Amino acid sequence: MMHAAAFCQDWNTDLQLAKNKAVAENKNILLVFSGSDWCARCMELEKNLWNSNEFKTEAQKNWVLLRADFLQKKGDPEPVNVNDMKMILAEKYNRDGFFPYIVVLDKYGKVLGKTGSEDFTPEEYIMHFRKLAR
Repeated sequence: MMHAAAFCQDWNTDLQLAKNKAVAENKNILLVFSGSDWCARCMELEKNLWNSNEFKTEAQKNWVLLRADFLQKKGDPEPVNVNDMKMILAEKYNRDGFFPYIVVLDKYGKVLGKTGSEDFTPEEYIMHFRKLAR
């Protein structure tokens, strides 16, 4: 039996740190835009994909994870701070404000592919991300 700690997921929130790690480990970056406290599809992805053992195993081997989580705290959007890393990431990679939105980046932060939420199993998502990364 595997212990949950073996699958400790390391979600970065800072682009530069994620890029440094990606370069050091020669991995691509999976950038996820979510609204984990208000976006129903984001919550589904959290439960069915990001927390799945299949994804955690894949991510540990092949991806640096980067998350921009836009919380609403009981319906009120957070005040906009242009220096907030989430805002910087959104300005650069998600100008249309899609949620959930997944961007596959190379280790230097160049966009390789983008996708929204699909009716995929974790395995299908993993294949999809790999195709986008080619």
